[in-house]
Amino acid sequence: MVALISAVASPALSSPIRIKYLVEFDGVRGNDLVGYGLVVGLNGTGDGLRNAPFTEEIMSNILERLGVNVAGEQFRPKNVAAVLVTASLPPFARAGGQIDVTVSAIGDAGSLLGGTLVMTPLNAADGQIYAVAQGTIIAGGAAAGGDAARVVQGVPTSGTIPSGARVEREIAFELGSLDQLRLALREPDFTTAGRIENIINGSFGRAVAVMLDSGTVQLDIAGTRMASPAHALARIENLLVEPERKARVVVDQRSGTIVMGQDVRISRIAVSQGNLNLRVEEAPIAVQPNPFAEGETVVVPRTNVEIEEEPGIGLAEVPSGTTLSEVVAGLNALGVAPRDMIDILKSIKAAGALHAEFVVQ
Repeated sequence: MVALISAVASPALSSPIRIKYLVEFDGVRGNDLVGYGLVVGLNGTGDGLRNAPFTEEIMSNILERLGVNVAGEQFRPKNVAAVLVTASLPPFARAGGQIDVTVSAIGDAGSLLGGTLVMTPLNAADGQIYAVAQGTIIAGGAAAGGDAARVVQGVPTSGTIPSGARVEREIAFELGSLDQLRLALREPDFTTAGRIENIINGSFGRAVAVMLDSGTVQLDIAGTRMASPAHALARIENLLVEPERKARVVVDQRSGTIVMGQDVRISRIAVSQGNLNLRVEEAPIAVQPNPFAEGETVVVPRTNVEIEEEPGIGLAEVPSGTTLSEVVAGLNALGVAPRDMIDILKSIKAAGALHAEFVVQ
């Protein structure tokens, strides 16, 4: 049985957080890149070209660009694999900089261990090439097998290349030319946005920030009287704000984990829970005729049906204002299984007595 874990935030542990961890600065963002390439140097664990014809096509194209004519030739190497290469171009990345890439097999390759990615251009959503990747792959798994058995640990068909791509094109974004900048809250909340507005205005001694909605605070760069927008953001992102957290309960049904916040409350409610088990067993009996008698063997069905009701929670009343941590502690003391406890919380939420956001994963 999976053990139940309940985490409750304590008021003594709450503390202000820097604004940089609560917001995203408008325009200061990364960009996703993707490319299609070829991995070589595998120890017989590459694509089966009969099942992955696109691998043979890209290999032919690469060899022809290198001056090797393979038109009409039949080759079936086992040490190459077609892969998708993904990366994230960080904000303000400059030409010549290096970024990490992730390499994943798209064919039936058994492993990318020891492989080398051949030069692969990486495109953004606009179709332009922003980086070029190449290097030795570091895979996080292992695979071994023989004629009758095979064992795989981890995911050997996916790996990374640290600093494996070089930036070739910069994204046009001039931060220094901005007069206004918006701060986008990662978790929109009117109270938190208002606190950010007050903290920023108090730091500069004038109204340079205004809350537009629960998820946006607009900043007047000119009103900060700083040397540049970068100086203003460097000062703002280190200001401390105490965010307003939503009352939330997160339940993971697979592991039986329950995580809750300190503000979760339960209204007055009565709870009753029990388990009903139905068991059906088939035990047919073969009946044979007596010796030297005429007749046939007959199979007589025999069925045993039982209904068993396991002891559960009787009708229990939860007083108004009780915290969910107290309810979970009481259920733990009664020895309630994690799965049953999750079902009880779902029922309490459905009854409208659980005053919190209920998230089931």
